[in-house]
Amino acid sequence: MAYETETQAAIHGRMLDASPPDIDKRQGSVTYDLTAPAAIELEHAYVELDAVLNAGFADTTYGALLDRKAREYGLARKPAVKAIGSVTFSGPDGTVIPAGTVVGTSGETPVYYVTLAAATIAGGSVTVAVEAQVGGARGNVGAGAVNTVIGDLAGILTVTNASYFEGGVDAESDASLLARYFERARRPATSGNANQYRQWALEIPGVSDARVYPIWAGPGTVKVVLLDDDKTAPDPTVVNAAQTYIDPTQDGRGLGAAPIGAIATVTGAVEIPINITVNVTLAPGATTAEVKAQIETGVRTYLRSLAFADPLVRVTRIANVILDVPPVIDYENLTVNGGGGNIAIADGEVAVLGEVIVTEAVAAV
Repeated sequence: MAYETETQAAIHGRMLDASPPDIDKRQGSVTYDLTAPAAIELEHAYVELDAVLNAGFADTTYGALLDRKAREYGLARKPAVKAIGSVTFSGPDGTVIPAGTVVGTSGETPVYYVTLAAATIAGGSVTVAVEAQVGGARGNVGAGAVNTVIGDLAGILTVTNASYFEGGVDAESDASLLARYFERARRPATSGNANQYRQWALEIPGVSDARVYPIWAGPGTVKVVLLDDDKTAPDPTVVNAAQTYIDPTQDGRGLGAAPIGAIATVTGAVEIPINITVNVTLAPGATTAEVKAQIETGVRTYLRSLAFADPLVRVTRIANVILDVPPVIDYENLTVNGGGGNIAIADGEVAVLGEVIVTEAVAAV
């Protein structure tokens, strides 16, 4: 804080010192009582002034104020993106399903979707494209999650989704926008250099990191490899959006952000599954299911920290994750991808959690 010394006592003291010396300034006097409330209000003003000062700097501001700071560099917060997919309605033949029909998941916090076109039941069912009502990653539900028809057709039709919904992305966080702000400020982008390709990629919702490989397939070619917000390969919709933005035709005509003559190829990082098996000694009352879930959470966090930053998955770090799980007393026979050594991750690849098998050690008789 810049004004932490500007307390009510300090301000009031200065006010009393500035008053004429020949009047009574003791506590309870008229001068004392008249200046005390003003000192309290001035202390509040200094607190607000400190907040205003912090709002003027990118690393201490937030929310809409950070948006305004980012606009100084031509940056805008990436909006939430709606998930897309398709659902299958079943019911009487000839039933018309209007565009805009609402379906949803079940549970206490359902996710709702709307149909994008009208359809009619034929042969007992029909499949229709839908998108989430609201943008965000919550819309990326698994197969079979959509099971409720909302509105007049409820009770007449049933609905389900045969495949996973994809493309839903949360609005950009303050941390991500701040990182892009510093990226723009600290890595100057000019004339289609590598920094500029990286910044173009980071402007796409759902992209958290990118690596750029100039001249990767000969003169004039550029490759951009992406990571999503979970530090894994992005959904194809995100990759396609980045490709369309940077170089939609890939023929050097410069119809996207890329300059004329450049041919840019955008891909997601290649995922390398990290499969773990381990035998654990558990505290009384603990189960392998709960321990497995905690190990998976810890290893995912560790692998995210490695993405595009460290090319080596270390067995010792995974062992530390296991030992940090409170119900685990000890472990043995830990293997990672079938062996006991570290796993090297090549450039353009990213380590992701694969299968985790946890067994409980049998106590010696």
